[in-house]
Amino acid sequence: MTTSRWGAGFSAVGRFVAEIEAAAAGTGTLRPGYVLAGDELFLLDRCREAVLKGFVPADLRDFCLSDLDLSTTPIFQVLDRAQTPSLMSPFQVIFVRGVRQLYTRGAKKEEFAALDRYFKSPNPQALLIFIADFLRIPTDNRRMEMDDKNRYERLTETLGEHCGMVELARVSEEDAMRWALATAQAADTRIEPDAARELVDALGADMMLIASELEKLLLFTMGRGKITLGDVETMVLAAKQRSLYELTDAISSRNRARALALLQGLLNSSDAGEDAAIGHLYMLARTFRQMLVILEKNVRDSRAIWQALWQGFRMPPFAADDLIRQARRYKSRRELTRALRLIARADLELRSSPPDKRLVLERLVYGLASEPKAALPPWATAQLSFEG
Repeated sequence: MTTSRWGAGFSAVGRFVAEIEAAAAGTGTLRPGYVLAGDELFLLDRCREAVLKGFVPADLRDFCLSDLDLSTTPIFQVLDRAQTPSLMSPFQVIFVRGVRQLYTRGAKKEEFAALDRYFKSPNPQALLIFIADFLRIPTDNRRMEMDDKNRYERLTETLGEHCGMVELARVSEEDAMRWALATAQAADTRIEPDAARELVDALGADMMLIASELEKLLLFTMGRGKITLGDVETMVLAAKQRSLYELTDAISSRNRARALALLQGLLNSSDAGEDAAIGHLYMLARTFRQMLVILEKNVRDSRAIWQALWQGFRMPPFAADDLIRQARRYKSRRELTRALRLIARADLELRSSPPDKRLVLERLVYGLASEPKAALPPWATAQLSFEG
């Protein structure tokens, strides 16, 4: 797939994959190291797949592939492994996570001196891939946050002196649509433009979710050769989005009976049953965080919501007006932060392997849909303290 007309993220990954493929085929030059900079996991996975395909034979994987983390393995040990030839494999690939450890407090002079020494005479039979996923690169890097910009400049001044820099910028909605159209076409299926747009809008241009949902749609429409808007609404929106906003509508209306009934419907319609509890909890937390931003920024119409919520944290367009209405039912930031605390408590309980996950969610929804207990007035608090 050509990436010449695509956005920064896809274009950078396209160039990296082409360089890796050419080097693996013996027609190009491989650099001793690369820095994958950015937190776009979908693009990171594409880079990793290209490296594994080119330089990690399946039968030698245990001998030539290392995944190390600088939070537990010092950079000196990483470089020592890269410099030492493997007795079992002619080539080594080392993925290095936790790169942020090189940029925490302290000068790290010894660490960077060791990196300089290694790259002055690198092992030609080793490839170092540094994963710098501690910064966020937006679709338009001119909009990068100042902290991320400073971190990126520091990366380029240090590791970038020796390694190829690959910017994993967030994928734009237009690129996400192009990818969905091209991926469906590669599977001998045509996805209607309106269907692709709805898929991207519904999932907020989250490429990991889009890839997962598109795979389900391709299986659902297998043999038909076409994905329609109705397919997307049935498989993605109706089950995963609209029901959720109906639930938060009931919660924000303090309608406990309706909220509990909607929760039962969500759990019963889920393929994973109560095992999908963490997913439902994640979506609830995301929606309440969106409402908190809407309330804090005093958003009153759907036109302003796209400025208040950043890409990757937006709701689908069909839900914008509903969510604004729901957010305005809360009178203060305190009410929404209370809801987020309840969700965090339920999350901790779910991850502790409770005997009944459904009951945890039911208690949560009941609590979210209930009026918070009124605080005691100061005189009452003083009286209780005196009487105690």
